[in-house]
Amino acid sequence: MDRCRRIATKTPPSIQLLPTRTPFAFSGMLGLLNERPQSESGQFAAGSITMFKQRLQRGISRTGHGSRLSLALLFGASLVGMAAPAAVLPRFPAGAVWNQDISAATLHPNSATMISTLAAIGGNPCGFGFCRMQIDFSNHVVWAAIGAPTLPIAPHATYGYYSPDCDASGNVPVPAGGAIEGTTGYDCDNEGEDCHYLVVQGNTLFELYSTDRNDAQTALNTLCLATWRLDVVYPPEGRGEHCTSADAAGFPMIPLLFNADEIAAAIPGNGDLGHAIRFVLPNPNMANDVTLGGEDGYLYVRPASHAGAPAGPVGSVPYGSRLRLRADFPLTNYSPGAQVILRTLKKYGMVLADGGNIALTAESDRYTTNSWASVGINSRTFDQTSGATKVQITDFQVLDTGPRIAETYNCVPTVLPLETLFANGFE
Repeated sequence: MDRCRRIATKTPPSIQLLPTRTPFAFSGMLGLLNERPQSESGQFAAGSITMFKQRLQRGISRTGHGSRLSLALLFGASLVGMAAPAAVLPRFPAGAVWNQDISAATLHPNSATMISTLAAIGGNPCGFGFCRMQIDFSNHVVWAAIGAPTLPIAPHATYGYYSPDCDASGNVPVPAGGAIEGTTGYDCDNEGEDCHYLVVQGNTLFELYSTDRNDAQTALNTLCLATWRLDVVYPPEGRGEHCTSADAAGFPMIPLLFNADEIAAAIPGNGDLGHAIRFVLPNPNMANDVTLGGEDGYLYVRPASHAGAPAGPVGSVPYGSRLRLRADFPLTNYSPGAQVILRTLKKYGMVLADGGNIALTAESDRYTTNSWASVGINSRTFDQTSGATKVQITDFQVLDTGPRIAETYNCVPTVLPLETLFANGFE
């Protein structure tokens, strides 16, 4: 049976919802300033959609999420009404892989070769989409109070649903003033845009991909709902081996983003974010190896549990790779806010989560106390700061996180421990 069209019978795990941050109240908002850079070629997004349709016909679950036609970079969004106090994004317990200090971690023996192979794609040095470490500010993180209005999920109107990878059913908080990625509300072009919808409610993360509220406003049409428990240290395979999430690599999204409030809090002490950062590369830049025996040569490494449609040379970096900025990279002339990000990349690194062109993923400042402008960061900070050393892919090293895993798309969901038996998940 076509896995994208099949709706599984499992339900989201039952969890205790504990308030972790003051939810937002909204009474209106000012206009948003949108910058919408074009893709590297006019065929990039259309090609991803075509690949998805082809694999849908063959019964395969997905190609990766790098299918947006354009990316909204949101700056300086203002709210009229009550805003939440400055706060960091939610995190998993200290033992989670995302929170580990990797500044002294072992490099992959082929690190230099993988980086040079990647750098040679699209020019030398290139590697990143658009050949620069740009920042995407299009994702919003919505904080919902307990008891906020909800909508049930329904399959994507065209492509169905990722099953059994994603939660088979569920009601998702949709508080007033909330918004899907790249929009100012709950309506999104999920035929061509990524349309992630990210919500925090108590101890639960609701993360959806390719989401749009239906015309009757009675459901959220989506390709995937992945719920995450913030009290769990997930096993190496995350939500399940060969299982995707709202991110192609199977990662959680919200704890790997960064926002202006986190940056502002870290500036006074010359600090860092305390967690790894999500980043993306074009699928044609990521390693593919038909000799591994997986579907079409697709593969990944830990901490990933899934791959999209990597189509690059075998010697490049795989889905899931964790990269670390070289320790001697100079911070000179970067703003204090930008230096927070650079220190984070040296200490916690960045993890390869999805296919796309804009490398780093931040939360918009739609709901934060601080703005991106106030912390001295914009989308082109790391390649256009006067007098500073441009950040290039050749400034990174690849960590050894284990062997390459051939992607079969045969998802085996993780069975979560009972909260009453395990206080801290799988530890």
